[in-house]
Amino acid sequence: MNELHRWLIYPYVRLIFTLEGIEWGRDWRIYGVPIIQRHRRSQINIGDGLQLRSNIHSNPLGPNHPVIITTWQAGAVIEIGSQFGMTGGVLCSAQQIIIGNRVIVGANCTITDTDFHPLDLQMRRNQPQDAFTAPVVIEDDVFIGMNCLILKGVTIGRGSVIGAGSVVTRSIPSNVVAAGNPAKVVRLLNSGQG
Repeated sequence: MNELHRWLIYPYVRLIFTLEGIEWGRDWRIYGVPIIQRHRRSQINIGDGLQLRSNIHSNPLGPNHPVIITTWQAGAVIEIGSQFGMTGGVLCSAQQIIIGNRVIVGANCTITDTDFHPLDLQMRRNQPQDAFTAPVVIEDDVFIGMNCLILKGVTIGRGSVIGAGSVVTRSIPSNVVAAGNPAKVVRLLNSGQG
């Protein structure tokens, strides 16, 4: 049933990406209709083998909402490598989010490079859009468990795993398992270990 639904909505989904100026890649599989919001003076580039799951029936964990991919400000960049997968999550860039190859993002995660609003009260009143931003980098072969929050200025090293429900506020090295709020390294992964 998922495949039938995917093919029925294919023309509409492809039109959404075209209207947002995002080049369609090879072997993309889009289940349900994602929300794409690209600032006209920003970039979204996505590699081959993309899988987005926005339909509640497309994943046993059930997305809370469609996948949302947003470049929020002029000059913002979202760069995604090949074979990226996400279920019901959010990618929101005011500056830069770079995602490597073969990255899997579990259900209902949010990845953002901005605080959205200033922490200082006077700035919030006078300049509500002037939030702090810092690039997010997720290297190749990272797996992010469901319901995680990845915040500004974070790099997640190659091959690492982020435990479900984690809040990542600081960079995580390569080949580790990190979990918690805030996320901390809980163990090392051997090279090639699954």
